[in-house]
Amino acid sequence: MRVASGSRIVPARNIESAKPVLHERWTVAAIFDGGFVKKKLVVLSAVILTVLISMKLQSLTRHSARNAGVAVQPAGLDLIAGPGSVEPISEDIKLGSELSGKLKSINVAEGDVIHKGQVLAVLENDDYLAELASATAEMQAKEAMLHKVMNGAQRQERSEASESARAANAVMEDAQANLKRRQELFAAGVISREELERYTKEYDVAKEQYQEDDDQYSLINGSPREEDVAFAQAELQLAKANVAEAQAKYEKTIIRSPIDGTVLRINHRAGESVSNMADAADPILTIGNTKVLRVRVDIDESDVDKVRMGQKAYVTADAFGQQKFWGHVAQVGELLGPKTVHTDEPTERVDRKFLEAMVELDPGAHLPIGLRVDSFIVVNGNQSARLR
Repeated sequence: MRVASGSRIVPARNIESAKPVLHERWTVAAIFDGGFVKKKLVVLSAVILTVLISMKLQSLTRHSARNAGVAVQPAGLDLIAGPGSVEPISEDIKLGSELSGKLKSINVAEGDVIHKGQVLAVLENDDYLAELASATAEMQAKEAMLHKVMNGAQRQERSEASESARAANAVMEDAQANLKRRQELFAAGVISREELERYTKEYDVAKEQYQEDDDQYSLINGSPREEDVAFAQAELQLAKANVAEAQAKYEKTIIRSPIDGTVLRINHRAGESVSNMADAADPILTIGNTKVLRVRVDIDESDVDKVRMGQKAYVTADAFGQQKFWGHVAQVGELLGPKTVHTDEPTERVDRKFLEAMVELDPGAHLPIGLRVDSFIVVNGNQSARLR
């Protein structure tokens, strides 16, 4: 046999020993039956319900702030609220390679401060370096050829040409003297015509040789011909163009920073292949100037007439509680378009047109790049002090 006692079940054989306990339990039950604790529970339930309703209202308010174009007016202040995303003032710069290849090295890490012109990454480039060296050597050879044409022959070459011309002149003069004597003897009938013709031929050969040697000396010793100079210059220019082309290809294997900024993300590691396909972006790393931060805000088309350059604004984020990060409207778009900042809320409106605005935060704001925030633009600038 078992006996029920309040909320406790006690075996029948222990009923006598359990009496004090039963009396105590019935005392507590009597209090409950008296209504004292019931009233407390009702009050506590009402408090909990009030807190839950308050939290739900806050959630709805936050959700409305995240949906661009909903005008919020806390404490009588005129605000335009919208979702935003934190960006560096330079925006995200995705650096890739103009050449496809394999990464030789990554010289920075995420979060590093970098400077304009700094080498951030290098592709395998031994073949491009060899091509550059070959083109440079060819250019140096063409430069030497041009100098030779411009400066003429060396002193020794000019001396040898001069000696040859003088020797040929002496031979010619000797042949001319012999021919003159043979002409006199032929006129006196002493020698035959055949002998006269032989000396005449010797003179002609000596004269032709002298003329050739004299022309060679004039060529070596004189100024360079214009056509020779022009040809040598053209070949040098072609060689320089080949060097420039090889240099440009080599430089494309070296990824340099175009700005002073910070490394935001590294997408590839040494040894990985990268592509330069135009239809498939393949950035090696992402950088940005984070000394000044901006927030990209979507303004609903119904509120675009209220937004002006220079208006005070602030942003908040769940991760930073009630802290406000102040700034001003630094840029207002000119073209309405689809929503660019998404909150991932199921009820988010995406069927309206939005105008993009940029809020530049005051110096000293430290927020992660890409953080989604709630943005508030102060329509009445003289009320901004009341928001702080």
